[in-house]
Amino acid sequence: MALPPPDPQFVLRGTGAAIHTLHFSCGSQEPAVPVLFSGSENGFIHVWNLKTHRVDTALDGHGRKSVYCVETMGGKDQLLSQGRDQRICLWDLAEGRTAVTDSVCTENVGFCRCSLLKVAQGRWLMAMAAKALEEVQVLELPSKTSVCTLKPEVGAKLGMPMCLKLWQPSCGSQPLLLAGYEDGSVVLWNLSMGKALSQLVCHQEPVMSLDFDSEKAKGISGSSEKVLSIWSLNEQQSLQVYKTHKLVNAGISDITIRPDKKILATAGWDHRIRIFGWKNLKPLAVLDYHTATVHTVSFSDHKIPSERLLAAGSKDHRISIWSIYTQT
Repeated sequence: MALPPPDPQFVLRGTGAAIHTLHFSCGSQEPAVPVLFSGSENGFIHVWNLKTHRVDTALDGHGRKSVYCVETMGGKDQLLSQGRDQRICLWDLAEGRTAVTDSVCTENVGFCRCSLLKVAQGRWLMAMAAKALEEVQVLELPSKTSVCTLKPEVGAKLGMPMCLKLWQPSCGSQPLLLAGYEDGSVVLWNLSMGKALSQLVCHQEPVMSLDFDSEKAKGISGSSEKVLSIWSLNEQQSLQVYKTHKLVNAGISDITIRPDKKILATAGWDHRIRIFGWKNLKPLAVLDYHTATVHTVSFSDHKIPSERLLAAGSKDHRISIWSIYTQT
């Protein structure tokens, strides 16, 4: 018999707005307790202390417009955030600072989260939806130099990019980009050539979220439908549908594969978080706590596996923290 789903380990309250993004920072030099960043609809980024369950710092850099992406860049003091004010902000939080040090204007009206990839010490690639509706722009940070602009072929009718994932097949190889589009397609882009290598129609509706496991060359995407699509990438760099999984209720806001590649979590419009085994997509748990749409899910990756956490952020203004480490 299946075990009953657990309750949250604890709940974080006090943002006063819907939570749109979460990100753990589990740096190797830090003590065992990770730091959690949350981005809210009211424009604030909160830095949470998971020992006290309280906010250590509230950052205000997006003119009170919704923050929908927060990422750290090599440690908890270098932060990137993206908001509906069409700005991507870079922060230096060392020694208690709370000021934006640099920003990039995206001129994009959608809500496609940017994607970061570390390419060398202190150097990053950042992919973001561009001003032109169907285009994706890739910049190098911190220099903000343009690397390429990815434009679909004339007549492709992909619509807007909805979600992005930069990745590198192996150390020293050329970075690639997976992009999910409004028409339900996932496209693999080669950045150095600036062209699409493969396109796969995974969904009938816009791709809301995707994640990719570069070790297994396998990815997963969700949309507003009742289907998760699992797809693989062969050695010819062609995307193929691997399998689909029918959901009970429609609507996936976010998907994330845990860093150890054992399980994944989905954030549902039905207020629930679902946990699956990544190997065969076996349903493992339905976490039912929130009273509104779950917008975002994020795993911690700190050193001791049994202490690793899952955080989920919802329209109900709450962040639930779960311990779903399996002993097996």
